[in-house]
Amino acid sequence: MQASLCMSPVAVAQQPKVASSALMRPQQRVGAGSRSAQVSGMLAAPRRASLRAAAGRKRTPVVAVAAAEPTKPTILVAEKLGDGGVDMLKAVGTVDCSYDMTKDELLAKISLVDAIVIRSATKVTREVFEASKGRLKVVGRAGVGIDNVDLTAASELGCLVVNAPTANTVAAAEHGIALLCALARNVPQADAAMKAGRWERNKWVGVSMVGKTLAIMGFGKVGSEVARRAKGLGMTVIAYDPYASQEKAAALGVKIVTMDEALAQGDFFSLHTPLTPNTKGMFNDELFSKMKKGARIVNVARGGVIDDAALRRALDAGIVAGAALDVFSTEPPPEDNPLVSHPAVICTPHLGASTKEAQEEVAYEIAEAVISALNGELTPSCVNAPMMAPEVLKELQPFVALADGLGRAAVQLVEDSGFADVFITYHSPRGDDLDSRLLRAMVIKGMLEQITTSQVNLVNADLLAKKRGLRIVETVVPAEGTQVLTQIEVAVGASTSKFSSAVVDDRIEVAGSVKSGAPFLTRVGAYDVDLALEGEVVLVRQTDQPGIIAAVSSEFASQKLNISYMTVSRESKGTEAIMAIGVDSAPSAAVVEAVSKIKGVQEVTLFSDKRAA
Repeated sequence: MQASLCMSPVAVAQQPKVASSALMRPQQRVGAGSRSAQVSGMLAAPRRASLRAAAGRKRTPVVAVAAAEPTKPTILVAEKLGDGGVDMLKAVGTVDCSYDMTKDELLAKISLVDAIVIRSATKVTREVFEASKGRLKVVGRAGVGIDNVDLTAASELGCLVVNAPTANTVAAAEHGIALLCALARNVPQADAAMKAGRWERNKWVGVSMVGKTLAIMGFGKVGSEVARRAKGLGMTVIAYDPYASQEKAAALGVKIVTMDEALAQGDFFSLHTPLTPNTKGMFNDELFSKMKKGARIVNVARGGVIDDAALRRALDAGIVAGAALDVFSTEPPPEDNPLVSHPAVICTPHLGASTKEAQEEVAYEIAEAVISALNGELTPSCVNAPMMAPEVLKELQPFVALADGLGRAAVQLVEDSGFADVFITYHSPRGDDLDSRLLRAMVIKGMLEQITTSQVNLVNADLLAKKRGLRIVETVVPAEGTQVLTQIEVAVGASTSKFSSAVVDDRIEVAGSVKSGAPFLTRVGAYDVDLALEGEVVLVRQTDQPGIIAAVSSEFASQKLNISYMTVSRESKGTEAIMAIGVDSAPSAAVVEAVSKIKGVQEVTLFSDKRAA
């Protein structure tokens, strides 16, 4: 016999959502604080229009929907951010705009905030993360580069780091082209001469860009946009990037070459390399010596990728005819920096993203990312979480809540003796091609949130599992069907269980699937069940005989506990059966004891989708 009543949404993370849900259009709104709301927000299209409208931008008006007042986060904006982005943050939390803080001032404030928004000047070091005392959940970098954030410390302490990778792409590319043209035609030097009262037509003869070869070093978003514009100037464009797609480059009329080929062929070089331990100072004496004599260099990426002393030597030797620098190893550079004062060098004060339009877009983009991250959502711009293609995230969307819920259920069935081995089995038509990283992290997150007070999220789930000595074993079982997954099984190797019927071959096992977009519990141990995986769930092992279902229901009713779902599964007629019951609120210990005393009931336990207190 099976009965199933009113399916309701299921929550992914148990912390209160910030108030952005109240700013969504009515037809988009899902149950406040619900798991389906979390999953939808995490993997669906950005809520940019509604959030920006709330911030005052001219968009289609939205209607505020009444909701229970959640706990508002405190957000520290440590560097200047566009008003629109600040207004978006104010709509969901308490915002503290404190600019130009000293290190000590930042350390004093950081334990009082849930998120911090920075640009390139503020350094969020391990010391800052540790000073937050576990409260800091999100670092938002208003821009692309995150070399001023200690990602290792962030991940270890469970802090999400998000950036705004797309908003200033065009602005940076335009500035790169502006510097390229200025470098070719000596525009700033000629302008300075004119302002000094000198007419020097013959001194500032430049070079034509048509037919010249531009070598783009780093063919990412900005590099690609520079290539588009350089092609329009009649340049031949080549690119060096060991990770670039040949097909993408070919579509833009760009040839991917080796480092040595780029150095030998380039007349102009546009640098778009991120600053990492491997790229720091990579443009050194050796690389400059391989360039054509008279090459010109533009850098709107990161100052640290150039060895400053080596560049000065190359300029003085005439190997490099000129350089245009928007970024520097130290910002602002010292007054006596020899590159700034060099006559063959054009300098701008890190203006790559400094257009009104880019500043506005960066502010909106980072505000959206911070809000999503505070909601416990996996924003696409998170730089220290499992990285997945958008299409992969979209197809895994329905299974994220399932993985989290199964992890929570399995660990709550473990007796106090503990466990060390976790077995996750995915039934998928994809076989070994299934990317299970996100699902594994969600299973671990669900488990650890029941047994630790640590901040657990997609960033540090694997790390915390390793620190606790958990061994995670994943298996993919081929399955028929069109869905990416048909079922997930989670088993825990534990010596004893709170519910002996959940044990199969010395493992506590639960399994589930997705039905109509919602996670369902489909098996406990060897017993098939059919129960929405949400809220409070009571498991009852009983003798298969008449009257027990009525007796259990009557006991719940006497305590004013509403049953939302019920399913009963048995091995065979007259043997044993499992009753799985969803209730709207947690039964008291007295109710559980009363049910356990009903004749024919052999054991009772319960679990919840809420994080353990």
